[in-house]
Amino acid sequence: MRELVRRIESATPPGRDRAVDALRAFAILGVVLGHWLVTALVADSGTVRAASPLQYLPQLAFISWVLQTLAVFFLVGGHMGAKSYASARARGTTYGQWLGARMARLFRPVAAVLVVWTVTAGAMLASGAGFETVHTLGKLVLSPLWFLLVFAALTAATPLVTRVHPLWALAVVLHVDLFRFGLGGPSWLGWINVAAGWLVPYCLGAVWARGGLPGRTAGWALLLGGAAATAGLVLWAGYPAAMVGVPGAGISNLNPPTLAAVTFGLAQCGAALLLLGPLRRVLARPAAWAAVALVNLSAMTIFLWHQTAMMAVTAIGLLAGEALPGLHTVPDSVGWVLGRLAWLPVFAVALLICWAAFRTYEQGRPRKNGRIVREGRPALEKAVRRA
Repeated sequence: MRELVRRIESATPPGRDRAVDALRAFAILGVVLGHWLVTALVADSGTVRAASPLQYLPQLAFISWVLQTLAVFFLVGGHMGAKSYASARARGTTYGQWLGARMARLFRPVAAVLVVWTVTAGAMLASGAGFETVHTLGKLVLSPLWFLLVFAALTAATPLVTRVHPLWALAVVLHVDLFRFGLGGPSWLGWINVAAGWLVPYCLGAVWARGGLPGRTAGWALLLGGAAATAGLVLWAGYPAAMVGVPGAGISNLNPPTLAAVTFGLAQCGAALLLLGPLRRVLARPAAWAAVALVNLSAMTIFLWHQTAMMAVTAIGLLAGEALPGLHTVPDSVGWVLGRLAWLPVFAVALLICWAAFRTYEQGRPRKNGRIVREGRPALEKAVRRA
């Protein structure tokens, strides 16, 4: 382990902003923990159905305030995308080469997930598993892919996004919600916010890359302004308190994103900017930086396989012959929450096994000229392989 830490430290370029990588790692891990805590698979009469503790325990909505971290991921994505594209242009790299390298990194691990789950779903149906069970499991695996599709589209549009002010995208979200909720417009209009809502933090990240968010003033303004706007929307405009979808709820803040989700995301972005200084000091320690670097090298693998890890543990648990608390039972009590917390280390072990099996699909083969995607990443990958 000491050798791995030493190699990662020596392979890191001196000018790399480690705090940005830490924000990305926190965002991914927040999504993983959020899904593990608010997604329940209930074994009922020979079938498996999905449920959420937020449906039965709405007072736990505060969990989503901490673990729904997609806005931070899009903030970092816009920041890194804008910097990477500017660096690629300075080196004479074409737009096609730049985009191809980034898309390959994004979608190679997706192909592995799709192949494995296509075979798995077919085998389950052939062995007599109910369609409802297969549909529930397949939806849990595939539903996070919407996030990657939106992120890929915004990445492809980076040259244009760098010229767009985030307030324009925020205005689109505001008018869509006003027409949809205030004037009785059709619900399908909300899907415009899938692009416009996540464009707000992505554009904000591009502004950050240009030096447009100087000092801590911008961070405090985003944090306080976003928090105040979100509180007002929840308390007086009828938006739900949970920042994730809740089964049976009339309005979801996330599917599609609402104005409350976007203002909440702005508050999160402000908090992220305020954390940059403390994170840089902590990550000057080689061991702390090594942990962040390892998460970032396999960020998509962790994201794509974390639901599979949870489902694998749930399926193996069925062999016990009875519903295990926090794993197969209805999430309607504090006891379920405590039971689920006890299962989290088991989910983590299952995810580690998935990571060991599929991480190569994300990291790919070593490249001789591999600095198109992110400066320093090829050297870090090589350091990990050698260690």
